[in-house]
Amino acid sequence: MNGMLHIGQPAFEPFLAKEAGSSVERGPGWVLSEKSITDLCFAHLSLVRPVELKGETVNAMAGALADYFLQSSREERYETVWPLCFEAAGVEGLNKRAKSVEDAFREKTSRMARVMKLAEKGRPPLGPSHGLFVYFTDFGRAFAARDAWGGGQRRMADDAQAPSRSFLKVEEAYAVLREAPKEGETVVDLGAAPGGWSYSAARRGARVLAIDNGPLKGGALGNPLISARPEDAFKFIPAERADWLFCDMIEDPQRVFDLLRHWVEERWCGKFIVNLKYGRHDPLPLIREVLSGKGGVAPLCSVLRVRHLFHDREELTVVGILKD
Repeated sequence: MNGMLHIGQPAFEPFLAKEAGSSVERGPGWVLSEKSITDLCFAHLSLVRPVELKGETVNAMAGALADYFLQSSREERYETVWPLCFEAAGVEGLNKRAKSVEDAFREKTSRMARVMKLAEKGRPPLGPSHGLFVYFTDFGRAFAARDAWGGGQRRMADDAQAPSRSFLKVEEAYAVLREAPKEGETVVDLGAAPGGWSYSAARRGARVLAIDNGPLKGGALGNPLISARPEDAFKFIPAERADWLFCDMIEDPQRVFDLLRHWVEERWCGKFIVNLKYGRHDPLPLIREVLSGKGGVAPLCSVLRVRHLFHDREELTVVGILKD
C-alpha cells in the first residue's frame, strides 16, 4: 500500500494518529496511515509503502517474508551493511513470535549467505534507511517494507553512577540531535538536580554549570567537572555564551518553552536539549508552537527536532542547533 506504518510507544498511538493524519487502522504502539509523512514526534520508526503479509504458522510467515525479500531485492547489489529490523506490537508473546519468524527467515534465505552476513540487526538510526523492516501487528499478520524512516529513538543502557532515570533521556536525545557534549565544551543545566543530565555531559568531558536549589546526587555530587550553583533557573543569566543548554524541570511546559525561546533569542547557547512535560494535555498544539516559524524558535535554528523518546513518559524532548 502507499502511505506508512508508524511505530511508537504503546498507549501513545492516539497522538501518533493525530500527527500522521488520515489513519486507516491502529493498534498498541502503531498507526497505519494513507499519508506519507516523516519526522513525526511520536513515530520511532516509519515503514514506507508497507506490504501486508499473513501466515498462521512461523514457517508460513517466514516463507512469505523470504519470497517478498528475494523478489524485491533481485536487482540490488549488497556491498555494505544494511539494516534488518524485526519488531512487534505491544501484545503478549508477540516479540517471541517475531524472533522465531526471524530465525526461520534466515534459514530460508541461507542461499543468500553473503548478503545476509551484511545484515545488521536492530532499529536504524535517524533518517531514511534501505534494508528490510518487519513489524508484527498480530501472530498471523505482519507488515514489511524495504524503506523506512528512523526517528532516532532507542533504548539506552543505564549507568550505576547516574543520579536519576532522566540520564537515559538525555543520552537518547544525543542520537536524535546527532550531537553530544564533548571534552572542553561548556554546558548550563537548568533545574539540574539530582544531576542526571549534568553527569551525562561531565562523563563526556564537558564542564557543567548546574543551576538548581536542590542537591546533586550520585555521580554528579562532587564531580570535578560539575559546578553547582543554588539559583532559580528561570532567573539565571549566564556570564558568557555556553556551548549547550540543558533543561529538564517539572514545570508548566509553556513556561519552559518561553525560557528556551529567551535563551535562543539571546543566543546564550549554541545547542540545546530541553524537556517539556505536557502531562494530561494534548501535546500537538505544543509541538506546533515549538516548530512554528512565527513565535517559535525554528527561524533561529539550523536543526530543530521534537521527539517523544523511548524513555519519555508524558513529555516531549526538544533538541536543536542555533544558526551561526
